Amino acid sequence: MMPKKSLQKGAGFDARAFLDSAGVARRIVEYARAEVVFSQGDPSDSVMYIQKGAVQLSVLSQTGKHAIVATLGAGDFLGEGALAGQPVRMGTAMATCPSTLLVIEKQEMVRVLHEEHDLSDRFIAHMLARNLRIEADLVDQLFNSSEKRLARALLLLARYGKRDQARQVLPKISQEVLAAMVGTTRSRVNFFMNKFKKLGFIEYNGGLKVNMSLLSVVLHD
Repeated sequence: MMPKKSLQKGAGFDARAFLDSAGVARRIVEYARAEVVFSQGDPSDSVMYIQKGAVQLSVLSQTGKHAIVATLGAGDFLGEGALAGQPVRMGTAMATCPSTLLVIEKQEMVRVLHEEHDLSDRFIAHMLARNLRIEADLVDQLFNSSEKRLARALLLLARYGKRDQARQVLPKISQEVLAAMVGTTRSRVNFFMNKFKKLGFIEYNGGLKVNMSLLSVVLHD
């Protein structure tokens, strides 16, 4: 059994120590921007931990409709459906910027969740946060305007409210992607982005910077 201290480093998870411990059922993989991590329908045989970067999860329906269901960042897990008995991936994961992922084979993940309390506590916290996020997304989609949904999506991408430091400058993201996340048209996203810029909520300076003042759009009735 690996020592518990090897699994946790500050508020994070020491992937290098995890790799150096006994066993070979895990590896670190680097992905370029827009590179596919896994595709919908691929075998669901591993769980991944994002060390650095960001990953977008999307689903394609049988009728060809595409939807972005989540954007994950450093410290998040993905592919956890493997632990729930899903034989294949239910969606596609793509890196939205250069990203480094720790890939843990399913049986190895099951083992360490039973044996290493630090990792299991972190994984449970992640799953609870994901569940709350899904509920909040549903409420947002049902009751909020597209302007509020866009503001909330930008704040979530900037990781405001996370325990780690907020990532104010976002990786390059197109208005088409934002429209798919929010559930509106590109022209509406363009209109609101210009409005946010004029009000000083966002800035374009070598990237998209999200200011905390954007929260006023979400909180305003």
